[in-house]
Amino acid sequence: QVQLVESGGGLVQAGGSLRLSCAASGRTFSNYAMGWFRQTPGKEREFVAAIGRSGVSTYYADSVKGRFTISRDSAKNTNYLQMNSLKPEDTAVYYCAVGPKYGTAYYYTPSAMNDWGKGTLVTVSS
Repeated sequence: QVQLVESGGGLVQAGGSLRLSCAASGRTFSNYAMGWFRQTPGKEREFVAAIGRSGVSTYYADSVKGRFTISRDSAKNTNYLQMNSLKPEDTAVYYCAVGPKYGTAYYYTPSAMNDWGKGTLVTVSS
């Protein structure tokens, strides 16, 4: 059974940093694209970042480009989202998700993702 567990969320002041982790189990994910999404109450889940199976290609939403960095450690079946220069508008529940097999980094829609974690809350205070 596939399980994704996010961690690293919390409360941080604007301008601060957080590093989210997504530990995957139940399958080897090295051949899958991985992604991060976020959601706030009353809004649709939105794409944040994705990384291809090689770990070389990455893709970011314009709103986080230059501030967030996605990476992966296939040996640990874990991927990360380093978030710097955080803004109050980054406040959301962040979700890790598994993308297509042999997928590249791409602006994925939530419907393109196959498995989801339960999310971790990030709150950025002004």
